[in-house]
This record gives sequence, structure tokens and C-alpha cells, in this order.
Amino acid sequence: MDLFVSQAIRRYVRDSHAEELELLRTLARIPAPSHHEEQRASFIAGWLHAHGARNVRVDDEKNVLCLLMNPRARREAHHDAQTLAESVKNHTLTMYAAHTDVVFPDTTELPIREDDVRMWAPGVGDDTANLVNLLMATKFLLQNPLALDRATRKGNILVVANTCEEGLGNLAGTRNLFDEVGDCVDRYFSFDLYLPQCISVCVGSERYQIDVECTGGHSYHDYGNANAIEELCSIIEDLYRINPPTDVMDGAHTTMNVGKIEGGTTINSIPSHAMAKFEFRSSSRENIEVMRAFFESVIERHRHELMRRDDAGKIELTTLGVRPYANGVDEAALQRMTERSAAIVRRVTGREADLRPASTDANIPLSLGIPANTIGTVRGAKLHTRGEWIEKESLKEGLEVVLRLMLGD
Repeated sequence: MDLFVSQAIRRYVRDSHAEELELLRTLARIPAPSHHEEQRASFIAGWLHAHGARNVRVDDEKNVLCLLMNPRARREAHHDAQTLAESVKNHTLTMYAAHTDVVFPDTTELPIREDDVRMWAPGVGDDTANLVNLLMATKFLLQNPLALDRATRKGNILVVANTCEEGLGNLAGTRNLFDEVGDCVDRYFSFDLYLPQCISVCVGSERYQIDVECTGGHSYHDYGNANAIEELCSIIEDLYRINPPTDVMDGAHTTMNVGKIEGGTTINSIPSHAMAKFEFRSSSRENIEVMRAFFESVIERHRHELMRRDDAGKIELTTLGVRPYANGVDEAALQRMTERSAAIVRRVTGREADLRPASTDANIPLSLGIPANTIGTVRGAKLHTRGEWIEKESLKEGLEVVLRLMLGD
């Protein structure tokens, strides 16, 4: 990157810091549980329009889409195009995304507090601060035509504030987007988690709900009837007997978790229903398949045992979500992309990039064979807790990382 562009980036990062913090304060207060991100989507679309974006849409999944076109594409654009796919037809697309949803279910204003160094808020780092860095980088391109031309010289850019990354959102926003324009996308960057993370290996997962039904009855008069909670606890105990595989694929970390259980009615009733939510995850397809086979064998064995003891007893499984693993990616292209991203992180922060696998929106493009990176752009800790915090000064480093990626450092 030439000296003039580097100086322009650093000047913008320095001069816009106060504005960026104010944008973070505003966004961090807006509730955005998965599937209910409409308040943030409305604000973001309006903010982009106010800063010069001409092609901004909110799609059916509440993704905010901002299309930045290269000069040739702008000349060929059909002004009556009704869909994103029509707008980008016959042109390559690089996608830059950060998710709007937070892991908490709040539908009222989220609390924030701060001191001179840190800001605390639910979801402030995962992913609100990363989203702010993406928005501020987009503003730089919108207000600097030469920078926009440089960023789009190899193809169009789609800036996305996407939905449903957290929990049982099941990556619905990103899935919908790739259903529409996946054929055009040549690279994908997701801004998520913390500096200096730079992720190119995705963690796949499968999530299930286990429902146990029994006859139940009175705790004294019907003592001995099958107890749904007892049966569910027995299933969970058997699930935790497995040692998740580690030797199928070198370096693949495989985990499992029961994250929620509930059931029963009163202390003097034998429970007729109990439920648990269970997941397993790994960066290895082989390990996922091993875990699935083990899980299914445990459930099938308990089904037979329950039916033998209770004619009305049954165990039902509901698939809550599947996060796919990588499939068919050009490994050489992905390595080049990741080396470039890691070099930018190292140059800006002075630290080596953290390349450990994670589960993010990038799972979707990687599962479709599209090179993708997820890059953290803020320093912080305690994600997925109400005590999450970020270092305010780190926004400067993160914004510079985003801009250097967009401008082709």
C-alpha cells in the first residue's frame, strides 16, 4: 500500500475515533436478539443512507445490504434492478460482514457503562464493536471516491450487517444471502470476536432437542412409573461417557454440551415430560460423524428400554440447527487469503494472528467452497456474558485492519 493511502487511513482512524465511540454507544443500546434485529437494521440502513450510500436494502431476513460497485459495473448497472442478484449479475463480489444480533433475548434498551479505558455492554464486542468498525470503514469509502475505486478495482463489494449468527439463529441471515448471490462471491470476510483472531478453519456443529415422554402420575400412589426426568438424566449420563474423538484428524478439537434442561410440574408428581438441548461440534467432518453415530446409538438404546418399561413412553429428537464444516475450498487460495489477513493484523497490532478454529458466519461460504476469513477487530473479553467489555482505544487498530483489507494492502 502506498504512503499516501496509509497516511489517509491513519488520519481517518485518528480523526473519527470520537464519532466511532458515539456510534458504538448508540448501537450497543439497541436490542437485537436473533430473529428480532429489526431495530438495528432500521438504524443501520438510515445511517448508511445519511453517509452517502445509494444502494442500501434490508432483505427479508433483516440483513442490511450496501452494494459498492466498481466503475465498470456502475456503468452497466440496470437502474430498475429489483433484486441484489440482478444488480450484481455477471460481476464478482467480495463480501464484508458483521452480525447485528446479540446472544441475549432482551427486547428493551440494553445497559452500557464505561470509563476512560473500557466500555461494558451485553454483546458490545460480539459483535457490536466489530460492526461499528465495518460501518466506519464503509463511510470512508463512500466519502472518498478514489479509495472506493481502489477497493472495487477487482469487483463489487457487498457490505452486510447480517442477522441470526448467534445461538439458534442458525446463521439464517448468511444462509439467505448466499442462496441469493453465492454464485457471484469470490471471497468473504466476517468481522467477529477479538483481536488478533484470524480464522480460516470453521467449527461445524449439530444441535438437538431431546424430549422424553412418560405416563407420569402421583408421586406416592403411582410410585414406580417411569420418570421422564430420571430417564433424561440417564441419557445425559450416557452421553457424557464418551471421550470426544481427537485422533481422527490432527489438531481437531471436538466438544459436546448439554446447555439446557427442564421438565416436571410439582414436587409430588412423577414427571411425564422432560427436555434437554444438546450439541456437539468439531472442525473435523469425520469427528462430527463419529459424534452423531454415538449420539444416535445412545438415543436408540434408551428408546427401547423406555418402551419396555412404559407402553406410553417415547423419546423424540428435534434438530435445532446445523452449522456446516468446510467443503471443497481451494486450499491454496484460502492459504493466500489468510496469510494476507494475518500479515495485516500483525502489521497493525504488532502481534501474531490467532489462527485457532471457530464457528462463525464464515462457516456458510466455507461450506460452499468459497475462501473466507473471520477477523476480530477489537480487544475485549467475557463474550456471551452480561459483563462483556471492550477496550475503547482498540477500535482504532480494528478500523485500520478493516480498511487495509478493503483497500488491498
